[in-house]
Amino acid sequence: MKYYSTNKRVTGVSLQDAVVKGLAEDKGLFMPNSIKVLPQSFFDTIENLSFQEIAYTVADAFFGEDVEAAALKEIVYDTLNFDVPLVHVNDNIYSLELYHGPTLAFKDVGGRFMSRLLGYFIQKQGDDTKVNVLVATSGDTGSAVANGFLGVKGIHVYVLYPKGLVSPIQECQFTTLGQNITALEVDGTFDDCQALVKSAFMDEELNAKLKLTSANSINVARFLPQSFYYFYAYAQLKKISKTAAENMVMCVPSGNFGNITAGLFGKQMGLPVKRFIAANNRNDIFLQYLQTGDYKPRPSVSTIANAMDVGDPSNFARVLDLYGGEHAAIASEISGVSYTDEQIAETLKSCFAATNYLLDPHGAVGYGALQEKLEANETGIFMETAHPAKFLETVEKIIGSKVEIPEKLQEFMKGTKQSLELSKDFETFKKYLLSL
Repeated sequence: MKYYSTNKRVTGVSLQDAVVKGLAEDKGLFMPNSIKVLPQSFFDTIENLSFQEIAYTVADAFFGEDVEAAALKEIVYDTLNFDVPLVHVNDNIYSLELYHGPTLAFKDVGGRFMSRLLGYFIQKQGDDTKVNVLVATSGDTGSAVANGFLGVKGIHVYVLYPKGLVSPIQECQFTTLGQNITALEVDGTFDDCQALVKSAFMDEELNAKLKLTSANSINVARFLPQSFYYFYAYAQLKKISKTAAENMVMCVPSGNFGNITAGLFGKQMGLPVKRFIAANNRNDIFLQYLQTGDYKPRPSVSTIANAMDVGDPSNFARVLDLYGGEHAAIASEISGVSYTDEQIAETLKSCFAATNYLLDPHGAVGYGALQEKLEANETGIFMETAHPAKFLETVEKIIGSKVEIPEKLQEFMKGTKQSLELSKDFETFKKYLLSL
């Protein structure tokens, strides 16, 4: 499979080069030349397949031409050594719990898959040059990528995160690891961190000296595997009720839009999703686009759903490309909502009181959107993207009681913070990288 840039000035790129480079030379995002439609027979019996079996079928459609079957199967099965259960919450609303992986966040899927695929390509090319992975995070990306790449030979990861704008537990998950993981605490917002990463990829001097790649959802190996669990959600719902599966609505808490883009890819592969809802916090640039047809990025604002605090979603370029730039086509399949911190908190609190199901702030945005937008004949699934304990102080304050911290998180909290402070000035960042 060959890849092209959303800016259309780079074409014919191999999967290996797309993964290693992360971003195209023309500053666009890589897209596959074609999206394979899976056979109807796959969907007819999907409810009888395991998560790993489903994921391998989808992965083969994306990567099978470029990765040996045995190696790809090993990557998929090793990545997905945890479940992603569909849990009934209330009425016709279900939660897809994506937080049962090592760092208790949905990005474990993409982060672990990418680390293994990149390691595969490094081993295959036999290059002794160290690959430097740059990743900007508003919370869970940093922990998932850092833990996915921890100890992988030939790779060093630099996690850029906004000072004071990620939860303490999230921070513990990528600042206490050491080894081949370096945390850079940036005096700015997530958008500033993302700008530093993108500028580094565009800098000729840096790229002449260092082999750089990204582990953000701008990398095809990070966001495409996230389509796996959309298929698995459908399989689980179909096992519960075929009628419900025929009217399935996917609601995705959206920040940088990698997660919902993966779902849109799934639909183009034949997954029968009736429609999507992109659920935003106050950073509602995409909602404004749906309403007006104009995409106007702006500085992000801080919210209690911090992983969605993105003012210029990178993957909007992919959404636009998928639909040929047609606003009407996008708006026909995706609707949007936006909630304030107060509304998010109220949804979290009321859901817990009524159902005893504890949401995290991001899941609360998704659940609230389904409560508001779901039609009577539809069944809604929202992505519960992280364990509530990752936002301990916020969640406990909202519900007025203690939240049990899973053992996995407790282990991270025992570590000692190791991070370097950095200004949001690119020249300072460049100087640091050149000194490595």
